[in-house]
Amino acid sequence: MADNVLGGFLRARREAVTPAEVGLPAGPRRRTPGLRRGELAELAGISVEYLTRLERGSDRHPSGQVLGALADALGFTADERVHLYRLIKASAGTSCAFALSQVAELRPTVRTLLDQLDPAPACVLTPHGELLASTAGFRRLAAATGLLDEEPVNLTRFVFGDPRARTVFPDWTRVAEERAAVLRTAADLGDHPAAVLAEELAIMLGAEFSRRYAAAVVLPAWTGVEHWAHPEAGPLTLGYESLPVPGTDELRLLVYLPVDQATAAALAALQSGAVV
Repeated sequence: MADNVLGGFLRARREAVTPAEVGLPAGPRRRTPGLRRGELAELAGISVEYLTRLERGSDRHPSGQVLGALADALGFTADERVHLYRLIKASAGTSCAFALSQVAELRPTVRTLLDQLDPAPACVLTPHGELLASTAGFRRLAAATGLLDEEPVNLTRFVFGDPRARTVFPDWTRVAEERAAVLRTAADLGDHPAAVLAEELAIMLGAEFSRRYAAAVVLPAWTGVEHWAHPEAGPLTLGYESLPVPGTDELRLLVYLPVDQATAAALAALQSGAVV
């Protein structure tokens, strides 16, 4: 079919990858250029029948997890993963940023509350991790980490998609599992932007994200302790509380507090500008 762009792209990439590139023997009498469907299906953990339907265009709505597994198996570059994500969105008739741009407006009283919390690091997040508002204290804490570098600011995307997050959070695995649990809880409860972000991350990051998302079968911890290796303030031990904001948008107020004197002193120095 002429409009089967997703299937055509997957088939073209399969035929462009040699068995040697994925650690398979070439074998005799290969009539198919590149990988056979059965070889790719086995590498990606899907059935040959399903891969055939994808390539022929009879199934045009694969999950992000399936596409991420195919991207992993075919060794997609970051640009190819972006293109794959755009193809699946184009085939669904939506833009990549469609659902993620529809966020709530904060009530003036919530913004006033944030002002009263300053200089404590605090912010209001959507269910999928997008930052709607924050205190100056939070922005001072987050600025040097890279979290605020991309718009819209999204904590979940930063944790999984920015390599700097693994340095900022020494216990990155636990933080990633928590963010996956928050995202899956929101998606399972019908939050469309959360489901869209989960699909995007599954395609862009493959198994690195998908296995944690699939394993997130418990509710997230709304209170706990995080360890930060801050680029300016050094090691920080921060307790956090994630509190629901009353309303229909399932927003949460995230507040960080020092749990020891060393962290309190480092935060105070950071907020005063004494730390450079």
